[in-house]
Amino acid sequence: MRFQAFWLCLGLLFISINAEFMDDDVEMEDLEENSEKTDVNEGELSSEIKYKTPQPIGEVYFAETFDSGRLAGWVLSKAKKDDMDEEISIYDGRWEIEELKENQVPGDRGLVLKSRAKHHAISAVLAKPFIFADKPLIVQYEVNFQDGIDCGGAYIKLLADTDDLILENFYDRTSYIIMFGPDKCGEDYKLHFIFRHKHPKTGVFEEKHAKPPDVDLKKFFTDRKTHLYTLVMNPDDTFEVLVDQTVVNKGSLLEDVVPPINPPKEIEDPSDKKPEEWDERAKIPDPSAVKPEDWDESEPAQIEDSSAVKPAGWLDDEPKFIPDPNAEKPDDWNEDMDGEWEAPQILNPACQIGCGEWKPPMIDNPKYKGVWRPPLGIWSPRKIPNPDYFEDDHPFLLTSFSALGLELWSMTSDIYFDNFIICSEKEVADHWAADGWRWKIMIANANEPGVLKQLMAAAEGHPWLWLIYLITAGVFTFIMYVINYCKKKKLFQNSTLPLKKYKDTEYKKTDICIPQTKGILEQEGKEEKAALEKPMDLEEEKKQSDGEMLEKEEESEPEEKSEEEIEIIEGQEERNKSNKSGSEDEMKEADESTGSGDGPMKSVRKRRVRKD
Repeated sequence: MRFQAFWLCLGLLFISINAEFMDDDVEMEDLEENSEKTDVNEGELSSEIKYKTPQPIGEVYFAETFDSGRLAGWVLSKAKKDDMDEEISIYDGRWEIEELKENQVPGDRGLVLKSRAKHHAISAVLAKPFIFADKPLIVQYEVNFQDGIDCGGAYIKLLADTDDLILENFYDRTSYIIMFGPDKCGEDYKLHFIFRHKHPKTGVFEEKHAKPPDVDLKKFFTDRKTHLYTLVMNPDDTFEVLVDQTVVNKGSLLEDVVPPINPPKEIEDPSDKKPEEWDERAKIPDPSAVKPEDWDESEPAQIEDSSAVKPAGWLDDEPKFIPDPNAEKPDDWNEDMDGEWEAPQILNPACQIGCGEWKPPMIDNPKYKGVWRPPLGIWSPRKIPNPDYFEDDHPFLLTSFSALGLELWSMTSDIYFDNFIICSEKEVADHWAADGWRWKIMIANANEPGVLKQLMAAAEGHPWLWLIYLITAGVFTFIMYVINYCKKKKLFQNSTLPLKKYKDTEYKKTDICIPQTKGILEQEGKEEKAALEKPMDLEEEKKQSDGEMLEKEEESEPEEKSEEEIEIIEGQEERNKSNKSGSEDEMKEADESTGSGDGPMKSVRKRRVRKD
């Protein structure tokens, strides 16, 4: 029992420490539960996994696993970034196809960003362009920050289907329709979903940013596990963003993006100009305002209180401070160097009420208004109808796209990408994840260290945790010991219960007979009178019963009586004697009432003794 309590204690400590040091927010519980569904025993490791390259089912627009080991269909960019130095403007970041550093799945490979502090750009053409019409758009891929992430992104861009699209010239200003994926710099963890909406009147593309997710995203950047990112856009103008097949963000394309799809109906008139005589200050005097006639600018802000009276005993001629009469010049005072010595000042003891010139206190002047100025107002241009106003009730109908690209800058290398798929059916994407991502998360969960190892790892950087471990283990052990002790005590009490019942049922001495009332004696007298009328029957019955008792006593062997039984019998005899002597007068009265003499029929009535 104590051993189990100790491990229970360590388990609780692990939960609390893991929540503290891994920043495992409560909002991520659903994500953890979804990942735990794929747990396996540690014995079922990668050697027993029969991995097969995922094969898409149904209609897909793009699918890539990188298991072939070749970048077939992918094009490295040869472009340069604008407005940058020659050395850093080139997209010379290196890409490789490799297995995961940890928790490898045999036969599974991915695209890895290998260079630090360099620009990377690579893209591939879709099997066919995706046209926004009446089918959902589902984009899904995997990312693993194998070395963590300092500053950089792992997002993808879906490039617009235009005639001038050349993948070798793919760079940061290439027109895209959707940007989706994780991004981090400093302590700002983001999961982008940005789409470019084309203005129906001006033809200009405007970026619309979805609201940020309500969950803490830090875990996905720091746990060094492979995470599955999914974007779903529906024809009913709604969207969902999922991580590890759990929704972390959802909303409406009309209401949950910034800036909104539809512009305001009114805008400020760009031709409206501020008047030349208008003051440059934010507020100007109101020219229509007139100073009131009763406005007196000469009135002070405060005046003397006319109702105040000088207190009695106020000394006008007494100073408030006087020299201390008890002060003495120090012996080492040198007037040539220190100057003439003066006694320190103290409060005048005569000024208990007040000294000096008395002045009434000041109060706020009820007539004060200050210097009059006209009220000020803020100038703003007038509003006019927005000439570019439109109302798009169906923003899902975006411009079609025909390529997928990664255009990234990162201060951390070895960012792993795998299993890209673009389709229109959620079942297709889920089946694709089951054939690929499921194996990665399964092995990662199976290879996680046990509770004891995690506790020891947490204590490596925080030695004071060992003290908490010992204290908590001791407390739990003590609690379980107390519970076990109480259970044993209860069992012992239950085992001695029959003996207790036997002791409670021991013979109790009868109380002294309570004197009979007059009514009871009269009733007994009537019963004796009826008995005397049939004396023969009673004597015969008595003889017969006495004979039977004698026969039984002769047949039965004498038994030895215990000391308690002897005491009980002696007590009964004493009470019988006391009852007999105490009721002789009553018996005489009863005999006289029956009219019986000294004949043989006369019998002595014995008083019955009550026994408890």
